[in-house]
Amino acid sequence: MTVQELRSQLPAYAKDLRLNLDSVLSAGGSPGLDGKQIRVIALASAIASRYAPLVSALAGFAAESLSPDEVDGARAAAAIMAMNNIYYRATHLIENDEYAQLRAGLRMNVMQSPGVEKVTFELASLAVSAINGCGMCMASHETTLRRHEVGAQAVQSAIRIAAVVHAVAVTLEQSAV
Repeated sequence: MTVQELRSQLPAYAKDLRLNLDSVLSAGGSPGLDGKQIRVIALASAIASRYAPLVSALAGFAAESLSPDEVDGARAAAAIMAMNNIYYRATHLIENDEYAQLRAGLRMNVMQSPGVEKVTFELASLAVSAINGCGMCMASHETTLRRHEVGAQAVQSAIRIAAVVHAVAVTLEQSAV
C-alpha cells in the first residue's frame, strides 16, 4: 500500500491529518530538512508508532530515495531508541541521582555507524524519542543537533513529522477496530 492509499483510509474526522501528512512529507512542509532526512525521520517514526500498514507504506516511500543502508539507518534509529528511551526515561523519572552515576551497560554501537549521516540519525532519534516520551533523550539529541549547527526549524520539522506520523498510526489503528 502506498502513502496516498493509506492517507485515503483516514476517516473524515481526521481531515487535518491527511493535510498534515502531505505537508510534512514534503520539503516545503518540513523546512530545514532535505528529502532523505524527511524519509528517514518518517520511517523511523512509523516504526516507533507500531502500525504495520503505515510502516510498510513509509518504507516504500523511503525506498524511493534511500539506499538500503539508509533505510536500515532509519530502522536502527527506531531500534536503538526503543531501548534507550525506556532506560533513560526510567532513570530520569526515578529521580535518584545514583542512577545517573551508574554505567548504562547497554550496547549502542550502531550510533557510531548507523548507515545514514550523523545529523540525519540524530534527527530520527529525536523524532522517535518524542514519540516514546523520553525528555532526557530529546534534550540530548537536540543538544547534539544544535552543536552540529542544525537550526531550530529543522528540529521542529523532525518533531512535526513524528507528531503527524504517530497521529496517523493511532487514528488508522483505532478506526480499524
